[in-house]
Amino acid sequence: MNRKSRPSRKDDASPEATAPRIVSSSHLVSPRSRELSEFEYGLIVSNNAFSRWIVHCMSAAGLRELTPLDVLVLHHVNHRARDKRLSDICFIMNVEDTHLINYSLKKLQNLGVVQSSRSGKDVTYATTETGRQYVERYREIREACLINALKADDALNQQIGELARLLRVLSGVYDQAARAAASL
Repeated sequence: MNRKSRPSRKDDASPEATAPRIVSSSHLVSPRSRELSEFEYGLIVSNNAFSRWIVHCMSAAGLRELTPLDVLVLHHVNHRARDKRLSDICFIMNVEDTHLINYSLKKLQNLGVVQSSRSGKDVTYATTETGRQYVERYREIREACLINALKADDALNQQIGELARLLRVLSGVYDQAARAAASL
């Protein structure tokens, strides 16, 4: 972890202007957006914390040995109690490599929490009753451990909503930049 201080400007003496910026790679800091490097570091540590959280929460619910992607696939397959196609799961989760999702689906099927069925040419996936029970137990643990610890009031919930909107916007920018980089 590198710490990099943002240079002060004479006309900007606020504490935020001189506060040290924590970035993951100081060599990537751009004078046009130092904040983006700080955001990327926050994204790295929050992604790792979130991944650790969902694996531990699902383990506490009784499903051990799942990867973060496995947990997310199970939740998405369970979402709105509608059968999902592999391509739909990949699209919604923004995963290009269908093999990753397919591997998770096979693993979840072997555990008996997801089942597949044919509908014409399409193969669709749904949670089993056992899968729904694990997801419900996960929800209960999430409520007890995460939601209770957050102690969010209306103001904090509004900030979280704005952050979610900003993350969706930035994910679109990163996707566009990835397409541009792939064409170089």
